[in-house]
Amino acid sequence: MKMLRIGPSGNCALFYETGHKHTYEEAEWLRSLGLTAFEYSFGRGVAIGDAAAEKIRSEFSRCDIEISAHAPYYTNFANASESMIEKSIGYIAASIVAIKKMGGNRVVFHPASCGEMQRADAVSLAKRNIGLLMEKLREQFGNDLNDCIICPETMGKLRQIGRVEEILDFCTLDERLYPCFDFGHINSYLGGGLKTYDDYRRIIELTADKLGDEKTANMHVHFSKIKYGESGEIKHLTFEDNVYGPDYEPLAKVIDEYKLTPYIVCESDGTQVSDALIMKNFHKND
Repeated sequence: MKMLRIGPSGNCALFYETGHKHTYEEAEWLRSLGLTAFEYSFGRGVAIGDAAAEKIRSEFSRCDIEISAHAPYYTNFANASESMIEKSIGYIAASIVAIKKMGGNRVVFHPASCGEMQRADAVSLAKRNIGLLMEKLREQFGNDLNDCIICPETMGKLRQIGRVEEILDFCTLDERLYPCFDFGHINSYLGGGLKTYDDYRRIIELTADKLGDEKTANMHVHFSKIKYGESGEIKHLTFEDNVYGPDYEPLAKVIDEYKLTPYIVCESDGTQVSDALIMKNFHKND
């Protein structure tokens, strides 16, 4: 039976303050707190040894903590260079290899940036190359890709590709593409447009209309409050912020009422676990 899972992105300050040192220790710690998910970042590159990956796999499996991965941040499928597209494909493929060794099956990636192109041209190029990505992944992994969930992420800067509608369109390309809604990013590019239950509900209903119930129920979620400006996202904040938002409570209400089972990752700045626990407590069906 699928379940809603909530946990942090990476090791937060409290993890180290309480005497922990290694990521594999995160599993037992999260279990003791009642959290059930963890996202491992390969943001600066995919580099983890087999022994470390196996230790993480063993501990996270024992503690029933699901683990996901974030691919390197510099993927860009709107790049005009074929060699750079090959590199982006390689970053995601390497992330899949690594997360499988760690016992997970979800990989999140940044879709693209407009660069000097007009947005429509950049989106079209990104869509074509994300289609190519999935072709190459199927060639490399074969049937082993069938249990993977590959998640293009909504982005927070105005010149980045990754608005809700764009992500949904990308996810129509392949059955293994599921949306990663970063609601802090969405709020940032909307200039504070996520406020109410209906604001979140519209996104969920649009997703169901475009992608169907399975991908909607099991979408990937990133959540944090984020400072934004004229160009969109500036920096991640903590739940102590009462200026920028967005607030999690109305999203939790939508998730519960629609009986969704997403994989939810808290990306607060240094307080990921504390804020993930706040998020968890908003849910009535957890």
